[in-house]
Amino acid sequence: MLRLIATSLCLRCQHVPVLPSNLRACSTLSSVENQQTVEALYELSVDIQKVRKLKGWVLHQNPAYTKEVAGLLRNMGASGPIIAHILAVHPEAVLCNPEQLQTQQELWMSVCPNHRELIGVIEKFPASFFTASSHHENQRKNIAYFQSLNLNKRIITKLMASAPQSFGRPVEQNQLMVCTLQQAYKELGGDEANMKIWLQKLMSQNPFVLLKPPEMLRQNLVFLKSRGFTTSELLRLLSKLRGFVTELNPDSMCRTLAFSQEAIGCSDAELREIILNCPALLYYPESTLTERFQGLFSAGISMSQIIQTPTVLELTTQIVNYRINRLKARGYDISAGSLDIINGTKKDFEMSFGKLQLRRERPLFNPVAPLKADD
Repeated sequence: MLRLIATSLCLRCQHVPVLPSNLRACSTLSSVENQQTVEALYELSVDIQKVRKLKGWVLHQNPAYTKEVAGLLRNMGASGPIIAHILAVHPEAVLCNPEQLQTQQELWMSVCPNHRELIGVIEKFPASFFTASSHHENQRKNIAYFQSLNLNKRIITKLMASAPQSFGRPVEQNQLMVCTLQQAYKELGGDEANMKIWLQKLMSQNPFVLLKPPEMLRQNLVFLKSRGFTTSELLRLLSKLRGFVTELNPDSMCRTLAFSQEAIGCSDAELREIILNCPALLYYPESTLTERFQGLFSAGISMSQIIQTPTVLELTTQIVNYRINRLKARGYDISAGSLDIINGTKKDFEMSFGKLQLRRERPLFNPVAPLKADD
């Protein structure tokens, strides 16, 4: 009998939703839905079924501040459909205390130029705005620190939206990583007058760079230097990798470099030149590179063409085949020409394809041919 009761309790516990740690202290879980919350969400045209399916536990919380949260968003200029969308994808917002949200709004407005842009941020990154009040002091100190670096407000806003963890932790951790990046930039010969622009670009391209251990950056630079890259080349790599240098590690880079060198059949110096032109080779695993090399060879592309335009390896096999097929339909033989035409972003390709089509449709003008006179 006791065993049966214990089993029943265990099964029941498996169905109890687990609250996020930032909401456990201020919310109470009920076995029935909070009807005031449900009715308020209905009035706001929120997709209740979506909320029940994805985050049904929110509807069981008490207290909830649905009308107050909607009012705050409305006062900032959010329309009804936008409010409904925000609360459907991030219903936890209704559990945030209005006073705490007012503080959060003031913090964000210290870097956002206006309410319209803040609403745009909340619509895309609701979890970054509706955070625990325990983070407010860290957020305030981190905002002040990044402002002291004279970083563009839009960059700070992007960091807060994309990597809110960076602002919820002690400011000293961000200071350490920023100092490490600045030191590396100076040691590699970077111009101090351009350091602020360089740092802004690095962090905007990869906001999560601040969350990585500073030691990882140092280890990767030491490894690359041991492979023969000069300080100026390392600075180029650090800039081109767009902060992703912290996502790497010496072991994975060693394997990738060995695979690439064997596949291409080049010297150490030639490999370094290829890496400088296509730094992405450093972080693609061997399986990805194998698939992409095979895809290019199957399309009739030679290794010499790949060496001339190594950035083509950044494209998936599906994208390469799609672009080559479009070119074939226009009579262009990719195996006999440059890979530049299929390289780059979708916009780059469409521009190149458009120019090719225009050249083929435009009639050639012969300056020595006699002009036809009207009869």
